[in-house]
Amino acid sequence: QVHLVESGGGLVQAGGSLRLSCAASGRTFSSSAMGWFRQPPGKEREFAATISQSGSITYYADSVKGRFTISRDNAKNTVYLQMNSLKPEDTAVYYCAATRLGRITTYKHEYSSWGQGTQVTVSS
Repeated sequence: QVHLVESGGGLVQAGGSLRLSCAASGRTFSSSAMGWFRQPPGKEREFAATISQSGSITYYADSVKGRFTISRDNAKNTVYLQMNSLKPEDTAVYYCAATRLGRITTYKHEYSSWGQGTQVTVSS
């Protein structure tokens, strides 16, 4: 299991930017594909972005493609989500997650470790 702690959330105006960080503990981080999910108010948790173990492969939900960038630093055991051109509909609790699969995935049931989440609120 990987222990995950997100940070970097907050209140931002539409059009602004935020960078989320997810610090991982445990020796399996560099061998784990990682993902970012989000849960808007009153809605189900949804996929946002995922990155492979080496960082060479990324994949995004259509709703964030071109605006969000996922990256990782295996030396620092950290995965990031750079969010630009934020919209009010990006308001959600953002979660990072780790999967034991040897590949990226968009399915939340395939992730075995989750952080506690960080709130992102985008005002119009």
